[in-house]
Amino acid sequence: MLSALDRYLARLIAVPLLASLVIAAMLLVLDKMLRLFDFVAEEGGPVSVVWRMLANLLPEYLSLGIPIGLMLGILLAFRRLATSSELDVLRAVGLGYGRLLRVPFMYTIALALLNLAIVGFIQPKARYAYEGLQFELRSGALGASIKVGEFTSLGPQMTVRIEESHNSGADLSGIFVRAENRQGRNLAVTAEKGSFLRTDDPNVIIFRLKNGTLVHNEPGFRVPRVLSFTSHDLPIDLPKIERFRGRGGKERELTIPELVRIGHDEKLPLPQRNESRANFHFRVVEVAMMFLLPLLAVALAVPPKRSTSALGVFLSIVMVVTYHKVNEYAQGMGALGRIDPLIALWVPFILFAALIWYLFYQLAFVPGGQPIGGLERAFAKAGGAVRRWLRIRRRRPEATA
Repeated sequence: MLSALDRYLARLIAVPLLASLVIAAMLLVLDKMLRLFDFVAEEGGPVSVVWRMLANLLPEYLSLGIPIGLMLGILLAFRRLATSSELDVLRAVGLGYGRLLRVPFMYTIALALLNLAIVGFIQPKARYAYEGLQFELRSGALGASIKVGEFTSLGPQMTVRIEESHNSGADLSGIFVRAENRQGRNLAVTAEKGSFLRTDDPNVIIFRLKNGTLVHNEPGFRVPRVLSFTSHDLPIDLPKIERFRGRGGKERELTIPELVRIGHDEKLPLPQRNESRANFHFRVVEVAMMFLLPLLAVALAVPPKRSTSALGVFLSIVMVVTYHKVNEYAQGMGALGRIDPLIALWVPFILFAALIWYLFYQLAFVPGGQPIGGLERAFAKAGGAVRRWLRIRRRRPEATA
């Protein structure tokens, strides 16, 4: 049963946590959205595929945003308590940091389990679906449209050019078609209007042409035959599309149980096993790191007395992002076999955990301890030096005048 204090802390954490998570996800989505629109437009695919591709990237963005949102939610909540002196009152009535961290660790357990489900099972399959959509766009399986005013090849033996397109491609005008087969037979057709029609055969469509001229030529003809028509159906064999590869071509498309199985399969080549083990440890250590975030957030949330500096917020983001990049580098080294993946990924975790525990210990158990007090003083001196230098620079032109 949660007490009034626990409910109060839960509300304080929830707002910045959700805001940070949404902002981080939106920034990542907007950055990727522009590139996806360019990619889909170049490939001539439908705009709707952009939303499907973004939906498949969302689990990856959430796996990055959840740890940052959790840390900022806890940090900003405790910073508010510290700057409003509520934290001093709670400490004065005998509530230690261990008791105050009960609600943050409840959030951490729930979000860590969610993140484990994302990186372990949801993200690999979503990444495979994203790669599949990219493949289908490049191969034309998503129904890439014929570009107006350009010659478009429908297979190796047919070329089509459309002058105008209306009603989302249902009504075409100014049509030119040239088709040729291996026996030397070729057709050249021009028509005022036309439209594509489906058939019972999914590999064949009908191009219905109206009010045009057809020129038919074969090796046995002395002169080509010319035919005027009001309506003519031209069957078109759709080009065969290569099937997309099966899931598992890349380690990040495998779930955690699949990575474990491949990593311990002695029949597989050593490089493949190293890649699987490195990716497995990378995912697990990223989730395990979340259990250190409440301690880091609280240690950096409490500024020195008579200070409202937000240096702790900046440091927390820098530390988490740097640690993530170190893990990515360690994963690469482990995948190449230069360092055992277990050592490459868990040694940085232990060092990071030791640093966080030292910072938290200074705040919670050392009388008057302030983990970032030295950095606060150094930044204050640096800021003062910069301000003095700027004042001197402003005065020099006046003295010269």
